[in-house]
Amino acid sequence: MKIHFQHNSQQYTADLSKPIDLSQPLIEGPVQTKCFYAPDYKTEPVIAGDFVGSTQMGGILNFLNVTINPHGNGTHTECVGHIAKEKYTINKALKNFHFITKLISVTPTKLDNGDFLISKAQIEEKVTESQLDSIVIRTLPNEIAKQQKNYSGTNPTYFDHDGIEFLVKKGVKHLLTDLPSVDREEDEGKLLSHHAFWQYPDKPRKDCTITELIYVPSETPDGIYLLNLQIASFEIDVSPSKPVLYSITGT
Repeated sequence: MKIHFQHNSQQYTADLSKPIDLSQPLIEGPVQTKCFYAPDYKTEPVIAGDFVGSTQMGGILNFLNVTINPHGNGTHTECVGHIAKEKYTINKALKNFHFITKLISVTPTKLDNGDFLISKAQIEEKVTESQLDSIVIRTLPNEIAKQQKNYSGTNPTYFDHDGIEFLVKKGVKHLLTDLPSVDREEDEGKLLSHHAFWQYPDKPRKDCTITELIYVPSETPDGIYLLNLQIASFEIDVSPSKPVLYSITGT
């Protein structure tokens, strides 16, 4: 199925028959994607008297409780409420769900202290558009192990906050990354990139989101796509999410 639409006076066609799912599945067990020492994602059946909410345990249906920390387990989308003193929720922040987006791939730079950083210069090299609503950033090498990695205590790659400021000036409202955070795992609570992206507290960007722990298939080339970004209607700062890309052509 193909759809035709217009964006900034440009006509596009998107092929909806070939979705590229960027979300990481939540899988129970000892090997699962997580970060910041979050508890494991798990499910357990409701048991009440003779009722057992598991067909595998002899019940008539499955009726499971789910334990999840959205920031720490799998792909998630967050809003300024993640760092704000005031309450902002992801359900109120994200009201549009389709965006023209650019996928770029970046090999992080190794610093003298051993950290790996995505620098402003690297982003500037890849993002030459005058205006960009959304961006997906894939880090290289794009190992399949990203889909089953416990990032806790590993000091993962993070962003130079000046690079985030550059994206804000480009108009980027929705940033997606395969990293567990745009900031260093331990940064003394500064959260410079989070603050830079949401311009908090001076001018909070209430309708802007950061999506973390995505996985972009290696066979997906860099370029321009249609992004569908879906969340659960959580009235907290974050939700598990399912970002999907669709190839587009311009006319």
